[in-house]
Amino acid sequence: MSASPDLGVLLQIEARAMEAPTLAALRFTIVNETHALTPFRQAALFEPDGAKLRLVAASGLVSVANDSPFAVWLTQFAQRFPREVGVHRLNFAEASESDAEHWSEWLPDHLLLVPLMGKQGDLRGWVMYAREESWGDADASCLQRLHATFGYCHSALGHKQQSGWRSVKKLFNQRNRWAIAALLALSLFIPIRLSVLAPAEVIALNAKAVAAPQDGVVGSFAVQPNARVKSGDLLFSLDDSALSNRRQVALKGLEVAKADAHIAQQRAFDDTKSKAEVAVALGRVREKEAELAAVDSQASRVEVRADQDGVAIFADTNDWLGKPVQTGERVIQLAQPEDSGVLIWLSVADAINLEIDAPVRLFLHTEPLSPRTAKLVEASYQASISPDGVAAYRLRAKFDEGTELPRIGLRGTARISGDWVMLGYFLFRRPLSTVREWTGL
Repeated sequence: MSASPDLGVLLQIEARAMEAPTLAALRFTIVNETHALTPFRQAALFEPDGAKLRLVAASGLVSVANDSPFAVWLTQFAQRFPREVGVHRLNFAEASESDAEHWSEWLPDHLLLVPLMGKQGDLRGWVMYAREESWGDADASCLQRLHATFGYCHSALGHKQQSGWRSVKKLFNQRNRWAIAALLALSLFIPIRLSVLAPAEVIALNAKAVAAPQDGVVGSFAVQPNARVKSGDLLFSLDDSALSNRRQVALKGLEVAKADAHIAQQRAFDDTKSKAEVAVALGRVREKEAELAAVDSQASRVEVRADQDGVAIFADTNDWLGKPVQTGERVIQLAQPEDSGVLIWLSVADAINLEIDAPVRLFLHTEPLSPRTAKLVEASYQASISPDGVAAYRLRAKFDEGTELPRIGLRGTARISGDWVMLGYFLFRRPLSTVREWTGL
């Protein structure tokens, strides 16, 4: 190989070593990229760990599994490396009987040990190169020159890593410990506002319920969820098949009653005793007319219309079609979009003292980085079961003026702010509550 290509490769590897941002990157360069300068089959890097050497990198591996059989034996073998600083050649023919058995299995015949020396002349580690051909003086000299750069980079990166730990340790020296403890104790008295987080939903504060006017089955819907409607628009209809049948029966019954009354009136002209039957027959006619009127009244209430403008709020038409409903059961809500607010379910475990007009910030799941501000307008005194199945207080808040109103039905998380307390109370409120719950103190 000519000298100029070797020099170019040498400079390129040195540049890569100088650009390594961390020790891990430098170790990878040492055991892998050196192959471009001097071919080898295996390479391993050992660093001092007390009085022993520890395997930290190997060629062809991103990380070393120190519990693998190869890594365990190689680490044990490294403890018998020469301790004199310098380049050493180790050959299989000169190995001891205890090393020869595993050497023949794991490594080629010829090894070259090159030290990594730091800026202060301290030993930073050993690099072992293994291949089938013997190592010549030119290879050893070239690698020794390259490893001088590796050692300098290793020392610089190691000093940078250790300096950070030294600065942290220096911060917690004997003189500063009392000052830090005093600052931490004083920080517990910093006033902050007590706050809690709770699930929330955008609702209409003054929504009007549209209920079923009578018992029946929902037959059809004329609007879609969240659709705008005007006063008088058809919202939904109940199934009128049963009413239609009842009306037909009532009509037939009325016709029969009228026919009976007509016959009774004709008989009354010839027989004075039949005059009493006329009153009974006319009473049956009025009874059937009342039944027909009742059926017609119910039929007029089959169609449910909006009595004001607004937005129709309900989940899904398929949830209602064919479902039996009772008189007064809510089916739809009519709401004004500009009258939207926040419904909050504050669990009993997280409850704090809250006042009317307490600030509320709503973080919607759809826009977590654009919170809306609101003011608390209502808080229940008694807990109830929330939609999530936990005991919670029902809170309602109204958006501040100028706040962009979100769409009704959106969900998110609300942060409700309470009284001003000390930071220590804020941090230890829940632990103290748990201790009192378990101990009764």
